[in-house]
Amino acid sequence: MSNKKNFFTQFPSTFWIANTAELIERLAWYGFYMVFAIYLTASKDKGALGFSQVDKSYIMSLGTTLLYLLPVITGSIADKFGYKKILLLSFAIYMSGFLMLGKATDFTSVFLLFLYVAVGGAFFKPIISATIAKTTTDKTSSIGFGIFYMMVNIGSFIGPLFTSQLRENSWYSVFIFTAGVFIVNILLIFFFYKEPKREKSDKNFSQTIIESLTNIFEVLKDIKFLIFLILIAGFWSMYYQLFYSLPVFIDQWVDTNILFEKIYSISPSFAQMIGTAQGTVAAEMITNIDAMYIIIFQILISTIVMRLKPLNAMISGIFIASIGIGLMFMTKNPIYLIFAMLVFAVGEMSSSPKITEYIGRIAPSDKVAMYMGTSFLPVALGSSIAGYLSGSVYEQISDKISLIYKDALIQGFRLPELSNTFTQTDLINEYLSKTGQTASQMTNYLWATYQPYNIMYVYASIGIFTAIGLFVYDKIVRK
Repeated sequence: MSNKKNFFTQFPSTFWIANTAELIERLAWYGFYMVFAIYLTASKDKGALGFSQVDKSYIMSLGTTLLYLLPVITGSIADKFGYKKILLLSFAIYMSGFLMLGKATDFTSVFLLFLYVAVGGAFFKPIISATIAKTTTDKTSSIGFGIFYMMVNIGSFIGPLFTSQLRENSWYSVFIFTAGVFIVNILLIFFFYKEPKREKSDKNFSQTIIESLTNIFEVLKDIKFLIFLILIAGFWSMYYQLFYSLPVFIDQWVDTNILFEKIYSISPSFAQMIGTAQGTVAAEMITNIDAMYIIIFQILISTIVMRLKPLNAMISGIFIASIGIGLMFMTKNPIYLIFAMLVFAVGEMSSSPKITEYIGRIAPSDKVAMYMGTSFLPVALGSSIAGYLSGSVYEQISDKISLIYKDALIQGFRLPELSNTFTQTDLINEYLSKTGQTASQMTNYLWATYQPYNIMYVYASIGIFTAIGLFVYDKIVRK
């Protein structure tokens, strides 16, 4: 009992408040983010927006890129005006942004409002990380950041469990839930968060921003390090397909009724709890299994790879993740997909934590903070690349709606363009009436004829080339 007490009391209360705030923020963010691609692209008659894959890619990738680029500025703002004030501002932006985003229906409004939500996230990210750093010591930082990483994954796993069920009732209930969750964080921060000690600076705000940007450019003059950052962007461009492409791919091609019936045969109550009224399992429930794997296996995988050099662990992990991402997009069987996600998760757990560790190790001792400040750059670049791949490339190779239009022209008839009065559901029904197929026959026919699973070669090859590039970097460039 005393050991437990010692464990918890070695961290100040603000540490636990920050971790709780992180869990709640991740719960809200991933609850929304995991279903966002489907919301953007699913048929309008189902309450979604019916955007194209290209429109989806612009919205998601540019918003996420902004989310990871802005912390260099928002972190400086927090240092200048105080963590507590900026955290409360972040939550206010989050809440208002989600409520407005759920009401927007045209591309421009949705795009701008998602950028607005991303600004809220960009204010939150650097403050929580800095709070964890300032409330741990050299002795407690390892376990402290381990707890923090665990909170991230617990929150990201729990969120979609709620929103997946809520969207069955109405899509706007997802946005109400996501915004409402932040009320807890506002109360938590307002009443219990204690401002960590910050270094006071006589520089004005513009000087602080200029200094931050100058530090980034100073680090990027290190050509070897710049090459490493560009290579790692390949990993993130592959990783983000978990959110940009996979939910849409499952929604369009995978027969999740197979999985529902398998679960139902074991536990009817559990199947009804996680399934839909149509006897299927929602796409986000399946993609969320990645977070579950991380919660269960991260400590085990970290223990195994701790003996490897960070770069070797990254190379091995990215290669394994590449195999996993390829397997995910090659099958319509959800049971095989769950196994593929385990392969991907093993690679992700082996490589992702090592990226930050590697940057910390190779940085000059007097420039560690400056080098660590660039760790978001490959995430931003990777998000942009992922957006293009999940937009134009996915639309040409794998998008069911695009393939229906393509096949109709080949068969000699033209289908109406999508509009507010002619939805994706109307399109599919029109195609079925012209061809005399059932929905299941259509999916099987398009799968066999146009091979939408070929997208797996695109996504897997990016990861493989990244692993090869890091191997060459280790053997030639770094030495």
